[in-house]
Amino acid sequence: MATKQTITAPAMLGMLGGGQLGRFFVIAAHELGYQVTVLDPDKNSPAGKIADVHLCANYDDENALKQIAATCQAVTTEFENVPANTLEKLALTTTVRPSAACVAVAQHRVLEKMFIKEAGLPVAPFMVINTVADLPEDASTLYPAILKVARFGYDGKGQARVKNQAESQQAFAEFQQETCVLEQMLPLDLEVSVVLARDATGNIAAFPTAENSHLNGILDMSIVPARCSEVLKANAQMLAKKLAEKLDYVGVLGVEFFVVKNQLLVNEIAPRPHNSGHYTIDACVTNQFEQQVRVMTGLPLGDASLHSDAVMVNILGDSWYDTKNNTLEPLWNKALSHANLKLHLYGKHEPRKARKMGHFTVIDKKLDAALNVALIARSELNIG
Repeated sequence: MATKQTITAPAMLGMLGGGQLGRFFVIAAHELGYQVTVLDPDKNSPAGKIADVHLCANYDDENALKQIAATCQAVTTEFENVPANTLEKLALTTTVRPSAACVAVAQHRVLEKMFIKEAGLPVAPFMVINTVADLPEDASTLYPAILKVARFGYDGKGQARVKNQAESQQAFAEFQQETCVLEQMLPLDLEVSVVLARDATGNIAAFPTAENSHLNGILDMSIVPARCSEVLKANAQMLAKKLAEKLDYVGVLGVEFFVVKNQLLVNEIAPRPHNSGHYTIDACVTNQFEQQVRVMTGLPLGDASLHSDAVMVNILGDSWYDTKNNTLEPLWNKALSHANLKLHLYGKHEPRKARKMGHFTVIDKKLDAALNVALIARSELNIG
């Protein structure tokens, strides 16, 4: 469909997904004067609680999609596992950003890896595994490797480390012989990411390169600016922009990289704001969620520059449990005693282990000082 030049407030915008990313989007949209309809099947969804309209239905529910099409002038998504055909249907009558084609690439590891490779971007050695017969023998240079399911894997789920063919076969069987990617496990120097926004005319605003560390496959901490060379940070920005252009992407995009022997390899892409971009809420002139609103409504992109160094730390449901598995409220007052710490809780219905419940960001003019406070607060909140 033809895209409107600019969608002005107080127009209704549609968000597919009601988690924390959707919640921050609703906040950003409201601050710019827009209304938001959230589609999410969870009656307790964090975004649904604060939206103007919460359609509590599945993402392929015909009545819900008809209501969105009739009332929303633009639609976006907060996670990549929304059915691509849902986006295709909505795109017939309203503006959808990012496109169904872009989301389809990002939600399937095989399509994602093949796209990255064919775009001429660096990627770790990998093989596509459709059947058990595709698994290489022990002598393969891919081992040790990580076997990853092609769909619905995130935060370390749907992944298994394997050292040989027998372990690969066992993991493949546990994944119910779904299509997988077998990716060589590399000795990582660092993990970094770039979050950017690209508008419909090709303008790009990239946020500073973040340095990331993970625990049990889940992002634990992001440090910004990344503690690596200026050349490496600039190259990450360049590769992320190239990927967005090759994909003809319109929206906010997260690009994760491995750093191996000072070389960047694209790991994954996320067609939405990214966990490692949460620092932008407190440390940048414009945050990633406001950029998401700006892109989908046709407003000019905001300034993505950093005004403070920052360290962002995830708060998982584990922080509510003591060593005897009893539940207790974390010591928020201790964390909030740090004047430069900004706490963001997501309003989720109940804490569960490994569930993202919130995050905090420490900002400072000096990165070392921010990191020191973040590590103290991390301990005070029983993180890790």
